Amino acid sequence: MRKLIYWVHTSVDGFVDGPNGEFDWPVMGPELSAYSDGLDHRVDTLLFGRPVWQMMVGFWPNAESMSQDPHVLAFAPFWRATPKIVFSRDYAGDEWATRVIRGDLEAEVTALKDQPGADLLLTGGAGLAATLSELGLIDEYHIAVHPVVLGGGRKVFGEPKQRLNLRAVESRVADGQVVVTSYTAA
Repeated sequence: MRKLIYWVHTSVDGFVDGPNGEFDWPVMGPELSAYSDGLDHRVDTLLFGRPVWQMMVGFWPNAESMSQDPHVLAFAPFWRATPKIVFSRDYAGDEWATRVIRGDLEAEVTALKDQPGADLLLTGGAGLAATLSELGLIDEYHIAVHPVVLGGGRKVFGEPKQRLNLRAVESRVADGQVVVTSYTAA
């Protein structure tokens, strides 16, 4: 069975974006980029909730023309080449979305996990990850805590209805400032 991996950046105070939706604060240094690249090599499908998808599709198709950052140059070809699934009840899709899932989230994600192939990577966001966590469908959590306090925004785990017990597998400091911890459900 394929694993579902959640990879997210958060502030020290637990937000995935700022009070006005800002996502200009994560710094992808060489070590954090290498960590992210290691996750990319484990997967063959990328998963997105609609808010993150709209941010991604607004940048990654032509990313190299907007930035010469080494992380951007390495990730953009992978992003374009990898199948991408968007979860949204009302998004019609676009040329970059391989598929839009609107139906029964638990059944659809369980079916994806049951298919042959490499693992699945849910990148960023909060709402979809919170729902999938409550359904017990996320196998691994990889959380990069950046040294910034945002004071508001969307919480990394939304507003959970129940306790989520995790077991830390590994923790490291990347680029001398970002604490990355991987967890499994306990």
